[in-house]
Amino acid sequence: MAARLVVIGPEDGGGGFDLLLEDRVILRHRVAAPAFRIAKGDPDITMVRGNFRLADAPRESRIPCHVVENHMDPDQGFCSIGLASEPGGPSELTIAMTVLSAEPGPLLTAYTTYPGFDRISLRLLTGPDEIFWGGGEQMSHLALNGRRWPMWTSEPGVGREPGTPLTDFMSIDGSFAGGDYWTTNYPEPTILSSANYFLSLTGWEAGEEGYYTEIDLSQPGQIEWHCWTGNVTMAIAAASSPAELVGLLAGRFRAARALPDWAIGGAIVGLKDGDRSFARLDTLIAAGAAVSGLWCEDWVGIRQTSFGRRLFWDWQWNPARYPDLPARIAALKARGIRFLGYVNPYLAADGPQFAEAAALGYLALQLESDAPYLVDFGEFDAGVVDFTNPAAADWFSEEIIGKRMLDIGLDGWMADFGEYLPVDLRLHAGDPMHEHNLWPVRWAKVNAEAIASRGRTGDALFFMRAGYTGVQEHCPLLWAGDQSVDFSRHDGIGTVITAALSSGLVGNAFSHSDVGGYTSLHGNIRTAELLLRWYELGAFSPVMRTHEGNRPEDNLQIDSSAELIAGFVRWSRVHAALAPYVKHLVAEAQATGLPAQRALFLHYPDDRETFTIQDQYFYGDDLMVAPVIEAGAVARRVYLPGASDMVWRHVWSGRDYAPGWHDVPAPIGHPTVFYRTTSAFAPLFASLAQ
Repeated sequence: MAARLVVIGPEDGGGGFDLLLEDRVILRHRVAAPAFRIAKGDPDITMVRGNFRLADAPRESRIPCHVVENHMDPDQGFCSIGLASEPGGPSELTIAMTVLSAEPGPLLTAYTTYPGFDRISLRLLTGPDEIFWGGGEQMSHLALNGRRWPMWTSEPGVGREPGTPLTDFMSIDGSFAGGDYWTTNYPEPTILSSANYFLSLTGWEAGEEGYYTEIDLSQPGQIEWHCWTGNVTMAIAAASSPAELVGLLAGRFRAARALPDWAIGGAIVGLKDGDRSFARLDTLIAAGAAVSGLWCEDWVGIRQTSFGRRLFWDWQWNPARYPDLPARIAALKARGIRFLGYVNPYLAADGPQFAEAAALGYLALQLESDAPYLVDFGEFDAGVVDFTNPAAADWFSEEIIGKRMLDIGLDGWMADFGEYLPVDLRLHAGDPMHEHNLWPVRWAKVNAEAIASRGRTGDALFFMRAGYTGVQEHCPLLWAGDQSVDFSRHDGIGTVITAALSSGLVGNAFSHSDVGGYTSLHGNIRTAELLLRWYELGAFSPVMRTHEGNRPEDNLQIDSSAELIAGFVRWSRVHAALAPYVKHLVAEAQATGLPAQRALFLHYPDDRETFTIQDQYFYGDDLMVAPVIEAGAVARRVYLPGASDMVWRHVWSGRDYAPGWHDVPAPIGHPTVFYRTTSAFAPLFASLAQ
């Protein structure tokens, strides 16, 4: 669909213009109803251990509403309009539309040269029934309507529901550590409309801009974008369906869309028990578990804190905790089991790599001195490797990930954090306010380049929780972060479904979660029911990976009882059995950009019932998965879309269901999963019940 600017004749002494997408007006500017505002920002930014609060009290605000310049060159596919606050006054804001070609689509640019003005707000129009999705990885709400969405990568918080005891307790010290509905590791100013178009800041080259943005969908009939910059670029594209839009976005972001076969052929067992981890793994395998990997994040050693068992942030093998690790890794690999570790982009101030990086000049510095800037990570400090310095990025990629990880045999790792970059430090290049959101993208690139340097792209695997526009190009697999070990609405098991669906809409084909959750605080511990239900969810995810959590001794583990071992064995084998289907989904993602876990409306865009469903998903287009995410539930309500003659078959009972809403029995061990009877994989799906 074509976009164009149409200038309106003089009106109220100033004229106006419309931005049309085909025949639909998505932006209307008039003197009496201006679509733009500019201001001088006065920001107030507070960070406490990765939790941020941002506020702004502009010192001066102007509303440029009169058209004072008008340059149209349709032959060149370019037009621009100058706006001023007073009739005949100097232009304060320039609005330009560039149509590069039918692909990838038009760009709308707004920029001000007015001295000192570094804020632009713009208002777009929406239809009365229009629904919006996207925003990166959102964990509370799939549909964005009715709320304001700050775009700033941060810790998501514990509980994420102000007014509940856990959330309020976590924030009582002023740290904001409880979070809220919008706090996320991975925001992205890209949204998709049910009217089959998308809007995305930063232009067509993903990762160009990282400025703070708020997307305000709280008022019906409009979207307001509040941008902490004096130069905004918005990419616009329309398509015939939401699925086609997702494909356009995946192409725009040059998304990585492959997973190694080993990662989908069984469960990855997460243990952090030092050398004892190998014996515990063997017990699970002897019980019949299908295992593709052993993930030991404590391969670098541990640091015990009041939060729980954390890691020693010096990225090299710790022989005291894991004697003979390279030989152990080689022996596992000979058995078809890969070894995975952990790394993040910070260096503990009491570790040798911090001193090495400081001597080389590779750490971010304090504003008032040349001393390394230290970030408080809760009972220990760490330096920030300055990835705006190409030499520092190369050093970390080669000397840390290449030589100390890949070269001793690691085949994968959690590439943690990325969202902590403070704004009151000094970088080799760039403004930290601009760089903060881009930091996860830089971090992903460091990991991807390390793997590429060893010729291991598509074989070695890393996974991340932090992100922003552009991370799709480098990161092959997301994980949903640090959920609480419970069924809570905004921070429990159900949020990982919303996370996968929302991130999948903006070009991230594969997502997974910590089976069992991670965060256990203030008496909140795992139940056997939670762990068994998370097995069921993990089995129907591209990668099934367990985690012992931040307090392993306080929580049930996958090998804590005969019941939990048996459950893990069963669902690891289901996950392994689905490998041929997941390989099909990987190929489909490469061809179309569609994610493995899909919002229902991607396949049924004319069925409005699907627009806000966020607790079930298509796994490919042949399986419907509706995990049980409520404590004590033995049944759940499921929506099955399709034409009246469509048949959905329940995997465990073999019973056929027609489209519509159904209350389906779902005792533990029988999650609500259905398949299309016409699927080429129907025999495989039927075999899962055996």
